[in-house]
Amino acid sequence: MADKRKVPPMAGAAGDATSVVKRVRQGEGALTQTQRRTSALSSAVISLQGAHTAEVLDVKFSPCGEKIAAASADHSVSLWETYKGNRNLGLLTSHSRAVTCVAWAPTAEGDVVVSGSADNTVIAWNAKTGQKLRRFRGHKGIVNGVACTRTGRPLIASASDDGRVLVWDLDERHFVDALDFGYPVTAVAFSEDATQLFVGGVDNAIHAMDLTTKQRQYSLRGHLDSIASLALSRSGTHLLSSALDDAVRIWDVRPFAPEARPGDTGSPRLYRTLTGQPSGFENILIKAAWSMDGERVASGGADRTCTIWDVEKGAILYKLPGHRGTCTAVDMHPLEPIVVSASTDRTLLLGEIEPE
Repeated sequence: MADKRKVPPMAGAAGDATSVVKRVRQGEGALTQTQRRTSALSSAVISLQGAHTAEVLDVKFSPCGEKIAAASADHSVSLWETYKGNRNLGLLTSHSRAVTCVAWAPTAEGDVVVSGSADNTVIAWNAKTGQKLRRFRGHKGIVNGVACTRTGRPLIASASDDGRVLVWDLDERHFVDALDFGYPVTAVAFSEDATQLFVGGVDNAIHAMDLTTKQRQYSLRGHLDSIASLALSRSGTHLLSSALDDAVRIWDVRPFAPEARPGDTGSPRLYRTLTGQPSGFENILIKAAWSMDGERVASGGADRTCTIWDVEKGAILYKLPGHRGTCTAVDMHPLEPIVVSASTDRTLLLGEIEPE
């Protein structure tokens, strides 16, 4: 079992240092620290460490929030309990190179963990037993991103340096769809009804692809560098993107949102641009995530912090410290005000924030 140690409490943004921790004087001027707890975690901030021997590149909560999956450059995926002492459930170890991305696929038989790797493959794992269910082969380059459908037919999409997005059925060995872009693609997300794929790559744009016709429906332009991650809001109406241009953007992807005119360099679908988290110079695909109700978004950063914004105000709410290396990925709990972050320092930080 991995070592678990407490780290200094997360602080809020400037001017909000008492959002989690309150200080009161008692007796002869003694300073005592008290915490107003906001979740069912065993501690306000928890460090999950000891499982990985190299950088942790991605992290995701399970659909119900009871487990955490983390992808590492040490060729493995670690599974953790969110509660109950934050036990390390074990390592999934069938990849031969760095595991770059991870996702969860809910199925009728239980949750499945999906991992993509620099070994050019995607693997589906039984999240309860750790058994490898299937290895998907078809890419000829590093797999940069994976995504799963939320409901209905259990599909997986994988984005690769080989310029293709492949769509897989969990029950079949070979891909059921392929989209060829001709340049490295780095991020992918399904629409709510799984009729579209949102695809980002080194062309700095996000493309909405119709899975029936295989045609591009529209493109979202505004980022100035390669797309690092894509995430659909829980409502299915907005798409979150992070990129190597030090910006996080939110897009309106509803069917009847305004369309860009030919020749436009911007996009009328752009809802919000959020700044304040540096991407750094390591070309790490830093990943962003939505809160449970879509009122907040979070992203990692090269400044070693997890940044959380208020979506409507566009303002930074928190800069959460604790990592000793680039914060490579974050995820937000589906039910409680809890954030998990991954880092090049080989650890995860799990902590609660103020409720929305």
